[in-house]
Amino acid sequence: MSRVKRGVTKHARHKKIIDAASGYRGRRKNTFRIANQAVEKAGQYAYIGRKLKKRQFRALWIQRINAAARLHGMTYGRFMDGLKKAGISLDRKVLADMAGNEPESFKALVETAKKNASQPHTVK
Repeated sequence: MSRVKRGVTKHARHKKIIDAASGYRGRRKNTFRIANQAVEKAGQYAYIGRKLKKRQFRALWIQRINAAARLHGMTYGRFMDGLKKAGISLDRKVLADMAGNEPESFKALVETAKKNASQPHTVK
C-alpha cells in the first residue's frame, strides 16, 4: 500500500480556520487550536443571532405600529383585531413602514380598524 502524506490537506484546513479568525485578539488569531475554538464559538453566536434578529425586528415593528395607532386613539391589539375582521392582511413589517413613512394611509387603516374592531368589555 502506498504512503499518503497529508501535509497539504492539513495546511489547507488550518489556513481556512486561521483566515476565519483573522481580526480576533491575541492567540485566537494565529494559534490553530485556540482559533479553532474561537471560530466554532463565533459560529454558534452567529446561528443564535440569526434567530434573535427575527424576534427583535418583529418586536420593533409591533412597537412602531402601537405608537402610531395610539396617536389615533387605538391600542395595538384593537388595531390588529380590526384589520383582521376587515379582511386586511398586511404583515407587521409593512404596517410599521406605513406608520413611519405614510401617515395618511396609516390613518385610513386605523379608521377602517375602528369600524371593525370589537368593543372592549366593560363591567358595570
